[in-house]
Amino acid sequence: MENILEVKNLSKTYDNFALKDVSFTLPKGMIMGFIGENGAGKTTTIKAILNIIQNYSGDIEIFGLNNRKEDGRIKENIGVVLDDMFFPEILTPYDINSIMKSSYKNWDEKRFYAYLKDFALLTNKQIKTFSKGMRKKLEIATALSHYPKLLLLDEPTAGLDPIARAEVIDLFQNFIENEECSILLSSHITTDLEHIADYITFINNGSILLSKTKDELLDHYGIAKCTEKEFKTIHKKDYIRYRKTKYAYEVLVEDRKEFKKKYPIEVVDKITLDDLMVLMIKGEEA
Repeated sequence: MENILEVKNLSKTYDNFALKDVSFTLPKGMIMGFIGENGAGKTTTIKAILNIIQNYSGDIEIFGLNNRKEDGRIKENIGVVLDDMFFPEILTPYDINSIMKSSYKNWDEKRFYAYLKDFALLTNKQIKTFSKGMRKKLEIATALSHYPKLLLLDEPTAGLDPIARAEVIDLFQNFIENEECSILLSSHITTDLEHIADYITFINNGSILLSKTKDELLDHYGIAKCTEKEFKTIHKKDYIRYRKTKYAYEVLVEDRKEFKKKYPIEVVDKITLDDLMVLMIKGEEA
C-alpha cells in the first residue's frame, strides 16, 4: 500500500518539551486519528509536517517528496485546519477567496462559495463576528476548495454542534472516497475517530505510544476488570498496563479473546479510545 505521508524519527527540543523520534505512516485513501492529551505533541508534529517550525531532526515525506526540499509542490496539494485560527479577524470570507485564488492554482471559487452556503456563512461578515464553530466551518471550506490530496486537521470539529459535526464528518469521508486522498485528523472527540478513522496514532509526552489500525485496537484490545486476588494471577506478559480503582483492577490487554481463554475472569470488556488513553497514560506498566 502506497503511503501519502511518512514521518521518520521526528525530534524537536524546546525548553520544557520535546518530540522524541516520532514515526508513523499514513497510506493513501485512509484517515488517521491522531490522539493524545493537550500538550502531548500533536500540534507540534503537524506544524513540523507543514514546515511551520524549523530546526527539527528526522525526515518527513509527503507524496514521496521531502517536505523541506519540495515545499512549494507539496503546499499546493495540502489542505490545513489548525487549532489556532490563522486568518486575520478583520478579513471576510470574500477577502479570503481573493487571497486563496491568487495563492493556489487549483482554487475553485464556486466550490468555496458552495461550502459557505452549505455552512450558512455570510461572505461579507468579518471573521471577528463569527463564533468558534463558524470559524471552524470557514477553515474547513477553505481547506477543501483547492482540491488537496492530503488534509492536515487539528481539532477540526471543536466548537461544532452534533449536527454540524456529522455534516463535516460526511465531508471527510467523501474526501477519501477516490482512495487517492488521505487525512491526518487530530481530535479530542474520540467518538468521531471511532466512527471514521482507519488508523489511530497515539502520542504522549512527545513520543508515539502506538500506531495501529482502528479495528485492531477496538476489536482486539480489551479491559479486564478483576479483584486484587485475580489480578495477582495474571502474568505480566499477558497485559500492557493496569490501574487500581476504588472497586476493582482495570487491566489493559492486547487480545481480549485469548485473554479470556487463559484466565477465568468474568468481565473483559471491549475498549474505547477514551479507555485506551486513560489506561495508557494513567495506568502502571506491567
